[in-house]
Amino acid sequence: MKSLTSNLTSKYLEAAQQLRKSKKKKVIAYVESYDDIFFWRSILSEYETPNLSFEVMLPSKVDLSRGKKTAMMNKLGENLGACMIACVDADVDYLMQRATNNSRLMLDNPYVVHTYAYAIENLQCYAPSLHNVCVMATLNDRDIFDFEAYLKAYSEIVYDLFVWAIWLYRELRFSEFPLTTLCNFISVEHLNIYNPAPALEKLRKMVNKKMAWMQQKYPEARGKLKPLKEELSRLGLRPDNTYLFIQGHHIMDNVVSEALEPVCTVLRREREKEIKRLAAGHTQQMDNELACYQHSQFSAVQMIRRNTLFKSSEVYKMIQAHIERILSKIN
Repeated sequence: MKSLTSNLTSKYLEAAQQLRKSKKKKVIAYVESYDDIFFWRSILSEYETPNLSFEVMLPSKVDLSRGKKTAMMNKLGENLGACMIACVDADVDYLMQRATNNSRLMLDNPYVVHTYAYAIENLQCYAPSLHNVCVMATLNDRDIFDFEAYLKAYSEIVYDLFVWAIWLYRELRFSEFPLTTLCNFISVEHLNIYNPAPALEKLRKMVNKKMAWMQQKYPEARGKLKPLKEELSRLGLRPDNTYLFIQGHHIMDNVVSEALEPVCTVLRREREKEIKRLAAGHTQQMDNELACYQHSQFSAVQMIRRNTLFKSSEVYKMIQAHIERILSKIN
């Protein structure tokens, strides 16, 4: 017994010594709120190694303070560095390119990683991933709606008006056309998933009407919007992906959910009809199978908030490059 104890102690000391030699580093990542913890963990975990780990946490351990500024300052703002970073929503600050104090605060600190898209919700609504979200929610893999075509058409319709809004923000004229007001003009209403054209045409008319008003009210913008569009394109914003840069909650609640919820409803009903058909009048078997199916489902909202299938997007590659720049500074 003494020999066994001595052997175990020796192995423990050897393991402890190896651990000290390995100099394993932990990177603390401060995030804005609860929803952000899973999002950033799903990204940062890809960079973990035997010698490097991450801990994603809220920005304060002494009170309930949350939010972007709190994450960037984390009560210890001066200590942000390779082993203490902030991971935040870009909001409009990325497209502002230092035109505002908030933009400078985010962009001038290399240890503040941001989403490049407006927020985590935009990436969770990444168009090529939305069919998979429906499958996760309904356990039905039938493809009945083209989310990519829908969000591309939506983006092209609202693109010019969004650029106008960015121009006003860069001119520090926020109050003249706030992003909240913009969202009132770019919602999708009464979408028919079998025929989305009428809802999109209604949106187009509303946007065109507002565009005509903007052109009349701000003639000084002529000649400035084209170079702005070219700059925004270099930042990743194009007519076909505008939805990634508009207020995230608006896109999720008033654009994507307009399609996602009815699609999931149809897919669930299809699966339930199939179960009833296959049960062929066996009531008990049908009830058991329906109960099993219902217990296996999740809401579309739950699934989209756990969606990590945005990792093929161009925006995600920018996030990766940012993280890799930080990790290159860790010895």
